[in-house]
Amino acid sequence: MRKTKKQRLAEQAARQQAVRDQAKENRRPTRDDLARVLLWQMITVAQRQAEPETALCKICESLIKDLNRQGFKTNQVEAVFWELATKYKTGLWPFRTKRHLGV
Repeated sequence: MRKTKKQRLAEQAARQQAVRDQAKENRRPTRDDLARVLLWQMITVAQRQAEPETALCKICESLIKDLNRQGFKTNQVEAVFWELATKYKTGLWPFRTKRHLGV
């Protein structure tokens, strides 16, 4: 006998919660955590180059190319990128502490 949609969704939610709980217990970063830190590293390294504007433009152009393929608008990608580049220029760690990890 096939389960109802409500039952399947409830089981799926329980499985997903178990995966999140296990990741939290193992202190495993998500792909978004990795992507945020990687982009921050790329931008801060580019800002320390002899020609930071050129290095930042190369990163931005690469992001535009790939995000355009996903349907994002060029001007919006540029706006977000340069907002982040400006924010990261301070050199301060821009991320919140993950209190649930006990740090």
